[in-house]
Amino acid sequence: MQQAHKEVPVSAPAKRGGVLRQPTVYDVAALAGVSRQTVSNVLNAPDIVKGATRERVEHAIKELGYRPHASARRLRTRKSSTIGIRLDPVTNGISGSVLDRFLHAVTEQADARRLRILLFTATDPEDEIRQFERLLDGADVDGFVLTSTTYDDPRTEWLIAQDAPFVTFGRPWGVDDMADGAHRWVDVDGRHGLAEATRSLLELGARRVAYLGWPSPSGTGDERRRGWREAMEAAPSPLDSATLDDLQLACEDGVSLASDAVRGLLARGVEFDGIVCASDSLALGALMVLGASVPIVGYDNTPVASAVGLPSVEQPLEQVAAAALELLLDDVADEPVLGDVASAGDPRHRLLRPQVVWR
Repeated sequence: MQQAHKEVPVSAPAKRGGVLRQPTVYDVAALAGVSRQTVSNVLNAPDIVKGATRERVEHAIKELGYRPHASARRLRTRKSSTIGIRLDPVTNGISGSVLDRFLHAVTEQADARRLRILLFTATDPEDEIRQFERLLDGADVDGFVLTSTTYDDPRTEWLIAQDAPFVTFGRPWGVDDMADGAHRWVDVDGRHGLAEATRSLLELGARRVAYLGWPSPSGTGDERRRGWREAMEAAPSPLDSATLDDLQLACEDGVSLASDAVRGLLARGVEFDGIVCASDSLALGALMVLGASVPIVGYDNTPVASAVGLPSVEQPLEQVAAAALELLLDDVADEPVLGDVASAGDPRHRLLRPQVVWR
């Protein structure tokens, strides 16, 4: 995602990447020299804004030809009832169950708020953006919950440019806007989860704990690997950097690929007495090669992990769903934010902590 909201505003219609677009609330705020919230107040509650400030914002609105997005207004005033969520393609029957559980949780909690969830499909991010445009133009939905965020995610850039309400399950990877109010997000601290799993194995007597994850760059995968590495470096008898590099494996998410990666580790003669994994798919692949010879910890606590008795890091999906709806509806409670974003003090972002389920 590029930082669209930091562009210098020009007369409407503005240009973005060579494409004409309508001015956004961020353009108005920049031209008027005020915050986005002040512009929102002028549009929705003008009586609480000082006269001189209100006139400056109104002048900027007129000069730019800004038109507030009707669906955004309806969502903020609780007059809408439909939220759009893309139904992700089924790529892995094991790890894919996590998003299924999240979708179930958010649908239940939306229903309790008398909101509807509209599911749609898309073949790729560009197709998903076309679906956004179609749904917004037809007033079918008033906002979106996005999943599976990636580096430089074009979906969030487009939604910000359109001033369309959205929240993501996943942080804005690859850009320096972790504390940016334009991108509301909720995520699970995979770094914390893998660090806890690794420390637990070390406390049980393991010393050479390996890590099996995905190729970089991968926002979630890199964070989980970071948790493992930090825990290993902080161990009472830490291993040297070269040894940790040898204990680090990477492959795409798949059982057979994970098995091949572990066999490769064994073939190289690398010794290890435990392994933590970025997903239950990878953990199952390791289990098929190693059996009960070393402790293995997965991630996501899927039904498969439960069935085969694998310990696994569990994401608090009910809390994720509740936080996503709160952020989308501006229903933000005065709760502390966990993890790295706590110092920012911004309740528009939530980083929730998982826990290891031991078996």
